[in-house]
Amino acid sequence: VQLVESGGGLVQPGGSLRLSCAASGFTFSSYVMKWYRQAPGKEREFVAVITSTSGFKNYADSVKGRFTISRDNAKNTVYLQMNSLKDEDTAVYFCHAWGGTLTTTYWGQGTQVTVSS
Repeated sequence: VQLVESGGGLVQPGGSLRLSCAASGFTFSSYVMKWYRQAPGKEREFVAVITSTSGFKNYADSVKGRFTISRDNAKNTVYLQMNSLKDEDTAVYFCHAWGGTLTTTYWGQGTQVTVSS
């Protein structure tokens, strides 16, 4: 099983980034996918979730209206479009897959997003 995040980097406040998470080794289309983030010195926090068929999406209050989660089951990839980025969005962003049981949960290695002028 692999979850590989990409698309992070350094961006100025107000800018945009699009994160990708490529999945392999499991039936991606059956899994709920989430994005989490962890800022320095803070606990990992939920960012966004999307169900297997994209029928339901939800976001942390701190990113609502600025971030959009989507997925392409044909490409086994989940995305996080991040607009109007703020300094406080600086964190390592992690992709998470959940198959509905305690043993079907996987994490990626993370991608660094730094928002700074």
